Amino acid sequence: MSRNRISYGPPTVVVDKALGALPVVAEFARRLDIAAIVDRACPVRDLALLTHGQVIEALVANRLTSPTPLVHVAHWAAAWATEEIFGIDPAALNDDRIGRALDAIAPELEHIVGSVGATAIAAFGLDVARLHWDMTSISLYGDYRDAQEGFATPRFGHPKDRRTDLKQIQAGLAVTGDGGVPVFHRAYHGGAGEVSQVTAAMESLRKLAGPRKFLMVGDSKLVSYPNLRAMDDAGVQFIAPASKTYVKAPTLAAQHLQPTTQVHHVAERDLGRAPELRGRWRVREDTMAMAPPKATKGPTLVLRRVFVWSSTRTGAAQLARTKKLARASDDLARLERGLGGRHYPDAQTVQQRVSAIGTARRVTGYLQADIATDPATGKPTLSWHFDDGALTAEAATDGWYALLTNLDPETADAAEVLRRYKGQEAVERRYSSIKGPLAVAPMFLKNNRRIEALITVICLALLIFCLVERALRLAIAPAHVLAGLYAGRPAKPTGRLIFTALSRLRLIPATHQTPPVIPEPPPLQANILRLLGVDPTQPR
Repeated sequence: MSRNRISYGPPTVVVDKALGALPVVAEFARRLDIAAIVDRACPVRDLALLTHGQVIEALVANRLTSPTPLVHVAHWAAAWATEEIFGIDPAALNDDRIGRALDAIAPELEHIVGSVGATAIAAFGLDVARLHWDMTSISLYGDYRDAQEGFATPRFGHPKDRRTDLKQIQAGLAVTGDGGVPVFHRAYHGGAGEVSQVTAAMESLRKLAGPRKFLMVGDSKLVSYPNLRAMDDAGVQFIAPASKTYVKAPTLAAQHLQPTTQVHHVAERDLGRAPELRGRWRVREDTMAMAPPKATKGPTLVLRRVFVWSSTRTGAAQLARTKKLARASDDLARLERGLGGRHYPDAQTVQQRVSAIGTARRVTGYLQADIATDPATGKPTLSWHFDDGALTAEAATDGWYALLTNLDPETADAAEVLRRYKGQEAVERRYSSIKGPLAVAPMFLKNNRRIEALITVICLALLIFCLVERALRLAIAPAHVLAGLYAGRPAKPTGRLIFTALSRLRLIPATHQTPPVIPEPPPLQANILRLLGVDPTQPR
């Protein structure tokens, strides 16, 4: 459809539409070539009112500007300037059309995700020499008994939101060390083990990185003999923390601060703190041999093992232990007061309650309880204490963990290994963005085919969210903050703050006599648009 040129102008008393960040989303979607990539993979007839690419772009914009449950999208489109910015008739975005678009892209997700990721790397100059990988769960409403084969199947598992009453889908995400930009994602069955997905993810990331040699950073689920051998054989470098399966607690407890090397690193959360209040890290390294599992042939892997001590982790562990001991003590004191009552009439019910307290408060390893029956009264008795030896042994590990890597020591010493690993928190922040600013609560769709497609829509929205954040930070560099961004005060640009600031923008629709008008943006919003290189008066 033809669109009139938009102009700036004074506000008038006319029913307006929300404009918000739609011009920014449209510009970044254009640079990512999202609609064209989708349309090449999933063409439609020439008679169609909208292509699948247009629908997917609209859904991405919906996630970024009004992240409510995915219903009544047409109502959102009518209230927002989607027609003026994207050239989309709001009435065409009915539930049936959205469902057909999700159905269409579902079999082509691998191609779409790879193509958009490669375009993001090229168009925005992303450095993919270091990629951080992690997985999370997304809870679902519904039973999904007739899940379609070939797509991620909802299953019960161990959800991160602790909604064990709901089935889940798992999602893996890889973000760049350069700005924490999510260039790759994939959906998995709800019960899929994280360890078993690493090798396939590594192969996809290697293809995305192209001829570049890249470093894959992950959590402890990255570490298994098959995974590390596959990465080593493929020439992929890796860093991951070792779980206590591979580096036992006594090994960590045997570490000492001398001899260790101090690491010159300042966490982002400590940038505004005095030097003496900032977190501190110390490292030392040795080697560790990892033999193949029984009944598995293969060479013994010799890995660099970097022991890390963190003052922040030390303080957090001590505080957590103090709290859980106090809570367990309170629970046990209440139990003692109720001995012989209707809730705890005998030794068996007392034993059950003591076991429940130990599990719930995570003190089973050092809670010692003696439960008996008083021969004179027939009432149960209880005496308990926390084992000092077990507490001392646990305290000896406070602040210590081990990183495993195959990085060449000539290019990365122990301190540099830690600095490269510290970027892993970026992928965790991106998951919090999915479930925070993008508001992905437990969701319900008709089938698992559409669920997997919607996860891609959400991750494409997250990609734009992060690219906008990165672009604004680069635009203001070397400064770290933007004036007026948070409650009128300077603040470091985040996706959430940027999109919140732009949400105030409005558009007055065209009439028979006048073209669409955008009331002059306030200084902050005008500055953000200028820094991002977006002119909202020039729709695509």
